[in-house]
Amino acid sequence: MTDHDRTFEGRRLPRPHDEVVDQGLSFDLGTLMGRRTLFRAIGLGGATLGLAACSEDTTSSSPSPAATAASGEIPGETAGPYPGDGSNGPDVLEQSGIVRRDIRSSFGGATGTAEGVPMTLDLTINDLANGGRPFTGVAVYVWHCDRAGRYSLYSDGVTGENYLRGVQIADSTGRVTFTSVFPACYSGRWPHVHFEVYPDQAAITDSAKAIATSQLALPKEICEKVYAQSGYEASVSNLARVSLDSDNVFSDDEAAKQLAIVTGDVAGGYTVSLVVGVDTTTTPTGGQLSGGGPGQAPNGTPPSGGPGR
Repeated sequence: MTDHDRTFEGRRLPRPHDEVVDQGLSFDLGTLMGRRTLFRAIGLGGATLGLAACSEDTTSSSPSPAATAASGEIPGETAGPYPGDGSNGPDVLEQSGIVRRDIRSSFGGATGTAEGVPMTLDLTINDLANGGRPFTGVAVYVWHCDRAGRYSLYSDGVTGENYLRGVQIADSTGRVTFTSVFPACYSGRWPHVHFEVYPDQAAITDSAKAIATSQLALPKEICEKVYAQSGYEASVSNLARVSLDSDNVFSDDEAAKQLAIVTGDVAGGYTVSLVVGVDTTTTPTGGQLSGGGPGQAPNGTPPSGGPGR
């Protein structure tokens, strides 16, 4: 077995060259949740919870964002006016090459590349209808704006590009990983990443088959560090005018189940992680904006005017 294939308790190590104790918070929480299920089955659930509580920072009175995200179904959210999934104009999911890990560059006949602070997006999809097991084989489509606040396929200057859009198929641990750049904060919205979950790769050509549509929120302190870098200048003032409790998507619970765990730094790039619970026994509530359709936003500019206008 190579280092790349190393596993622990049946789960692939996200950092195969490091020790098990150095695999990151998202991996640790997944391990803890699995052990809690086992101990509960043999009547030791209370003891396990006690041990877990002792390992937490005693100065905190609330669970970490990752722990919260792992505890229930991801909220359904709008796909927004720029999904590129065929529900509002362009359909990038019909194009050959959309299944890819690195989404920084356009593909097919387009040649543009999005610049910015490097970001690795790491999502773990759990199947809540089957006891929270890894949702192996689901197709996850992600998209977000560039560092100027523009959405490929829609915004002025990048209608001919399809960068920062891609699909990955969840592995045996329910994980999908994308190589991207940190998105901007445009006027009126908290910094975020969109995603849709489909039952399998064959289903991605029909947006109506999505079993979950949601958005990931980025932590303020990380955004502030990124937006101090060249190319993100307009995001500084935009971030100062919005908050999680005023954002029209995250304000209901301040992104309690959608706030990502972020590690890394500006120089080496950031890893953005979120555990996504998907329940196929419930009716999906996310999707296209109410009343949305082609031409909803004149000239394809981001809502309320992005920094790249």
